[in-house]
Amino acid sequence: MLPYLFDSTMVLLLPALLLAGWAQFRVKSTFERYSRVGTRRGVTADQVARMLLDRFGLTSVSVNRVAGHLTDHYDPRDNTLSLSDSVYGNASIAAIGVAAHEVGHAIQKNTGYVPLEVRNNIVPVVNIGSAMAMPLFFFGLFFNGSALMDIGILLFLGVVIFHLITLPVEFNASSRAVAVLGQTGALGADELQGASKVLNAASWTYIAATLMAVMQLVRLLALRNSRD
Repeated sequence: MLPYLFDSTMVLLLPALLLAGWAQFRVKSTFERYSRVGTRRGVTADQVARMLLDRFGLTSVSVNRVAGHLTDHYDPRDNTLSLSDSVYGNASIAAIGVAAHEVGHAIQKNTGYVPLEVRNNIVPVVNIGSAMAMPLFFFGLFFNGSALMDIGILLFLGVVIFHLITLPVEFNASSRAVAVLGQTGALGADELQGASKVLNAASWTYIAATLMAVMQLVRLLALRNSRD
């Protein structure tokens, strides 16, 4: 089985790997750059998040602190917005941009944004598929089990679909973030440009993850066809 994990089809993943490395570098460098730039109002990211949530009537959404660096997320299951150590209590343009992005997800849920609803509904199935797809496929490949390979491919197709749905969800959350920050005056026009750059850089990590999933699917199909 090991030869198939590192065979010539691995070259298909190279563009995605390069893009992922570049995206990680870009988001890290952009965040660090604007994390050193404070806002004129001096309010912190958690305060801005609370203000924006209240503005949209989302008073039931709690704003909490979570350990880690850029581990920020909104959990629709318990209506909790969690800001990482590098964002919570930080009054920088970068931190406020990230916090507003998570608020964007809360607004999506409140307005019934369809792509978010679809993504949330398929998460349990995708988690199972993500865990089982590769073992089933390579087990079938090694033991000449075409049915197992096909099941593995179908399960991984679900992972690809999840990534494709994630793209509009994340892009829309960033668009909402920039809009509400401008509408509420939380950031000035020049500060808003910095926040937009941070969110734009972050968007490339989702593009890279999607490309990786697509190319991994292409690789599985190539390996499957090689056994016919």
